[in-house]
Amino acid sequence: MSASLDRLRALEFGPDITHVMAVVNLSPESRVAHSKVGSPAEALQRAREYRDLGASFIDLGAQSSHFENAPLTPAEEIERMLPALSLLVDDGFVVSVDTWKPDVAIAAVEAGAVIVNDTGGLEDPAIVALVRDTGVGAVAMHIEGANPLQVGYRALEDGRPEIVAEGLADRVRALRAAGVSGPLLVDPGLSINYRSDYEAYGQLQLATIRAIEALRRSGEPVLIPVPRKAQTHRMLAYLTLSIEYGADVLRVHDVEAACDLVPLLGRRLGATG
Repeated sequence: MSASLDRLRALEFGPDITHVMAVVNLSPESRVAHSKVGSPAEALQRAREYRDLGASFIDLGAQSSHFENAPLTPAEEIERMLPALSLLVDDGFVVSVDTWKPDVAIAAVEAGAVIVNDTGGLEDPAIVALVRDTGVGAVAMHIEGANPLQVGYRALEDGRPEIVAEGLADRVRALRAAGVSGPLLVDPGLSINYRSDYEAYGQLQLATIRAIEALRRSGEPVLIPVPRKAQTHRMLAYLTLSIEYGADVLRVHDVEAACDLVPLLGRRLGATG
């Protein structure tokens, strides 16, 4: 893990740099068909394609996060994830593991993952201890629920992006005070599916992207998980806005589009050195 962690710590962040975090889904239940892979070998091939395009990270997930899907047991999720994760680590990738389950996060870090993308909000003491004790990176994400499968309606009132930003800044301070010293990213949680009105939630997602500067109050790089829309032109609008407003990291299913648009819009892909 030390070599991968060194690569993570060496990544440069700055006002003109955007990194791409490419999603590779090991969950056949996922609704985003083009980011799904059917085997560890296919995961490695897809990750290599994304690296060639300019992605800095691979975000590997084995549990679908849509609230209509059933939860896997930790053992089932680990069985899906570890063979692909091992191949990616051996090939030199900086791998993020997308999970909210401590047992899965622990197994993934032991296998070489160096970012815990905790979709439970980085609140579970076991995951906080894992991140603190190993020095790996983590994503502090806003979620209104215990995990993505236990969400209801997201609050949509005016001023919500600033409220989320303040909450994430408080969470980062608490994590640092608890001894977490590794790299942190803050994520306003735009990829979580809620039962809220679709169009109203979409407007909140746009308002949050426009409030990236408020998210910087945490003092950590800002990760925007670009919402995957049924209409490609809408996804591209959210992606473009995220780049224009200076996202430090884009978590995307549409990797080729992201890696093309970042330099087109005058920013440097983080993986290009």
